[in-house]
Amino acid sequence: MSAEYTVNGSVAVITLNNPPVNGLGLATRSAAVDGIRKALADEAVKAIVITGAGKAFSGGADIKEFNSPKALAEPTLGTLISVVENSTKPVVAAIHAVAMGGGLELALGCNYRVAMPGAQIALPEVKLGLLPGAGGTQRLPRVLGLEMALNMVVSGTPIASEKLAKTAIFDEVFGPEADLLGSAIAFANKVAHLRPLPKVRERKVDYPNHEAFLQFSRNTVKAMSGPFPALIECVETVAASVTKKFEDGLKFERERFIHLMHTPESKALRHAFFAERVASKVPDVPSDTPVRSIKKAAVVGAGTMGGGIAMNFVNAGIPVVLLETKQEALDKGIATIRKNYENTMKKGKLTPEKFQQRVDMISGTLSYAEIADADIVVEAVFEDMGVKQAVFTQLDAVMKPGAILASNTSTLDLDRIASFTKRPQDVVGTHFFSPANVMKLLEIVRGAQTSKEVLATTLALSKKLRKTGVVSGVCDGFIGNRMIEQYSRQAGFLLEEGCTPEQVDKAAEKFGFAMGPFRMGDLAGNDIGWYIRKRRYVESPEITYSKTADLLCEMGRYGQKTGAGWYDYKVGDRKAYASGEVDAMIVAHSAEIGVARRKVTGQEIVERLVYSLVNEGARILDEGIALRASDIDMVYLTGYGFPLHRGGPMFYADQVGLSNVLMAMQGYARGRHGDAWAPAPSMVRLAAEGKGFNG
Repeated sequence: MSAEYTVNGSVAVITLNNPPVNGLGLATRSAAVDGIRKALADEAVKAIVITGAGKAFSGGADIKEFNSPKALAEPTLGTLISVVENSTKPVVAAIHAVAMGGGLELALGCNYRVAMPGAQIALPEVKLGLLPGAGGTQRLPRVLGLEMALNMVVSGTPIASEKLAKTAIFDEVFGPEADLLGSAIAFANKVAHLRPLPKVRERKVDYPNHEAFLQFSRNTVKAMSGPFPALIECVETVAASVTKKFEDGLKFERERFIHLMHTPESKALRHAFFAERVASKVPDVPSDTPVRSIKKAAVVGAGTMGGGIAMNFVNAGIPVVLLETKQEALDKGIATIRKNYENTMKKGKLTPEKFQQRVDMISGTLSYAEIADADIVVEAVFEDMGVKQAVFTQLDAVMKPGAILASNTSTLDLDRIASFTKRPQDVVGTHFFSPANVMKLLEIVRGAQTSKEVLATTLALSKKLRKTGVVSGVCDGFIGNRMIEQYSRQAGFLLEEGCTPEQVDKAAEKFGFAMGPFRMGDLAGNDIGWYIRKRRYVESPEITYSKTADLLCEMGRYGQKTGAGWYDYKVGDRKAYASGEVDAMIVAHSAEIGVARRKVTGQEIVERLVYSLVNEGARILDEGIALRASDIDMVYLTGYGFPLHRGGPMFYADQVGLSNVLMAMQGYARGRHGDAWAPAPSMVRLAAEGKGFNG
């Protein structure tokens, strides 16, 4: 789609038409330029209105053309804006719903701007590790002032058009009942003969003592930017609007934009942006697959996970019934949920009315019969196959036909769970991450018999719950936990060879992980891993583990919940303190197994942790458990604290180069537990071809 040209009396109307948000792709840019030229050549036309079809004025660049030659082909967005700005007839931007990124930059190139209330106005490029590249950093300060413009560019946060009504960005904000196009045409007729034509570029940025303000801004942004260079670049380019001539500022902005385009941080953010959008697409589940209505939910188990899952449904406006076996457990679960909402209300993030609404949507029961009419039931009980069997046998007996039976299992065989029912087509895995009401990831496990309708419904539900749904096939641990097991194994081996938990965690956190493996173990509970390893010792005796984690659990050090884990903890203090007792246990264990402890570099720690994830991720792809490498990256970015600026383990491996990753793995294969480094077939093949996991 492109842009449509019509004439209404003496006003030409150019309507951007590239659904869903009128992205400024090559065809749209070309048609808009042609429209301006056509209007200029028609003597009967006295003014021009640019507007957007459907649900937006324009959301900016066309993401379908990102990283393709079309994105930079002429006419570029800069060329289109130049044509608009140099028009000899007044051009009016008529804005509704969305004017973001390049869409807002186009509007700023027009002589006049009119808008409907409620339109979202933003320059969100910073969220992709970029800055506005078509004059946004130079024109926005000229209509909003230096301070407000800088805040918008650095945050990327949208502001409603009516809040900007008294600034020079809009010449008029119409009432909510107005007809946008009719009102814009009337406005265009009113200004058709006014000369000279106003241009944003000719306005001055007037800010007293701007040097002090800009220096303050630099200091503030440097302190909060972390590993992302775009934030400070945004400050410098906006600063150019007051310190340089317009054309020089424009040139400087373009240089910084191109520089940021090539930074690994921006590449990682753009990868994550696209990965999130593609994760919901399953090749054999068409977009028109029917979805079931989810108006009522039930959760079996009112513990930490069950309560968090229930809150997700309530937050999305879906009433939920919590089922427990004992009244005491049920009361405790509902009281915890109520307390969570009270805390949110105390922080001012929830009104008393909304608080009451949410609390009223939760009910509890001890009877399976009372959840029979739910559209979906999520089982969130203890991670034991016998317990799951008892629950699913009951659910199969009572739930209405067509109800989705979901399991929150994190490692167990979903197909076996489905076999406990007479309706395996209705069984799906919904692996929420703790805390379930906060974490974005939802691993959706597709069983061998899970119907396409159930899968499509669960993916749609994940969006309603504001989760990033990623589809996984059935295997032990699915995508996330299967990979983290290899990561944890390497962490354990590193302890035996010479590291302390603190040293490993510090290296991982310096790389950018939210938390190192041992702090993460203490938070989750070391007994959970112990329980899984005990199962592995029976089911997969060929897999070797460091005994340090078992020894830790035998000492009763399960983590924060017991006040002692890999680290020591103080009452009311979540800070991890290095433990002399644990360090002594590790050193003694190394001696017992005859391993001479050595100095291990931070680089080796990071490579062994991250490359173990990558190699297992490659196996998961080889086996078809994950649909695509970017899905694995989404699992790790949204569920496991992998650093966003690295783009996920598979993307990071692509950036390092698979041949380099493979070379490092071959080196580690010559050390202790070298068998853990047997490379996945796809890794060897792609490295030989000079390719990456993400194409």
